[in-house]
Amino acid sequence: MSSDRNPASIAPDSPGSGHGHGTVEPFPDLPDRFDVSGVTSEGAAWLASTGTYPRSTLAFWEDRPAAPVVLSCGFAFDVVNAPAIFGRRMLDRLWDEGPGSGPVATYRGRMLLFAAPGTAQRLPALLEWEEWGSGGASERTRTVPPLLCHGTGDAVTVPPPTPTVPAAPRTGSRTPAESRWLVAPDTRHPWLPTPAILLWAAIRAARSAARRRLPEPSPETPISIFPPADQDAKVYDVSRRR
Repeated sequence: MSSDRNPASIAPDSPGSGHGHGTVEPFPDLPDRFDVSGVTSEGAAWLASTGTYPRSTLAFWEDRPAAPVVLSCGFAFDVVNAPAIFGRRMLDRLWDEGPGSGPVATYRGRMLLFAAPGTAQRLPALLEWEEWGSGGASERTRTVPPLLCHGTGDAVTVPPPTPTVPAAPRTGSRTPAESRWLVAPDTRHPWLPTPAILLWAAIRAARSAARRRLPEPSPETPISIFPPADQDAKVYDVSRRR
């Protein structure tokens, strides 16, 4: 993910507003509701709390609600960065068979699963213990692409709080945005999965992929993971989160 700092994340706060990871008031101009892609004011405050100047981040979103922003990992959350198709399988396992998920976003063909702080350090060790990707791995592990873990010292680009779906040229139809929330943050203290839960989801997703025995795509064939008219949208019942 990009490590470039967004101006909003480094701009100084106004005098007397405080610095660092202090308490942030909810963003008043964001809709205070949850849907599959929209961030609530409480969720925006949680995201902004990870920056050095959270009030500046909220001010940036107030001025440009459709703009993504770069936020630091390791304080409020870590992020597991998976290829979109495999990440979708993990997400389905979490909701269909597990405890649910924390916030989840897509960005440039990758899926970002927000996880408990410390996951970036612990999960790779658990994956290695499971012989993830090794020469002697089982069929299920050979179907798993590399998972990138972002923690302390890393930064990720998160989608804007307001969903944006640009119109396709000429036809006027809507096309999925490259950066959007699948499970948007809706509270100041969202539930976040632990490394053990994400390991379980990855194993389940790998077994599912192995059972399907999908043929490897040709490198010359362009593939879109997004069907038209946003048919991949799936509403996840956040009340089931533990």
